[in-house]
Amino acid sequence: MPTNLLKTVKTPCIGVCSTGIGDAVCRGCKRYAHEVINWNSYNQQQKQLIDGRLTDFLSQIVASKLTVVDAEKLRWHLDTQNIPYVAHKGSYTWAYELLRAGASQIDCVDDYGLQLDAQYRGQSLVALRLAIDNEFFILSQAHYERYFDVASTQQVTV
Repeated sequence: MPTNLLKTVKTPCIGVCSTGIGDAVCRGCKRYAHEVINWNSYNQQQKQLIDGRLTDFLSQIVASKLTVVDAEKLRWHLDTQNIPYVAHKGSYTWAYELLRAGASQIDCVDDYGLQLDAQYRGQSLVALRLAIDNEFFILSQAHYERYFDVASTQQVTV
């Protein structure tokens, strides 16, 4: 596909960058330090690959904690409350955006077209959002260590 036909990918940066203090994976957007540094030099295809990885990781984690039972109801609430979301990323990323924007103000997730898995029903939504964010970071860090961190994969021979 020609690069000029690819969708423009906005930076995933949320303004909480930890790569400047030495983290290999940003605690804010979950990109790797080299991706943060080189973002503006990447073409749209490269940006889409990174964005796709982040979307897949986040969706996988959210789906392990809740089910989107009515995506249109969720979308309606996001639109009505002016909560930004990216339509093509799917309903599990939308659910995360809802939690990120208003976890402390939501009384019943069923009203939003969501259903918490049984083990999370007694947990506050703020704690759930923090758990999702933490797992997202851990998954990103594990992926980085496995595929990009050459130092951690080299074995020391004596």
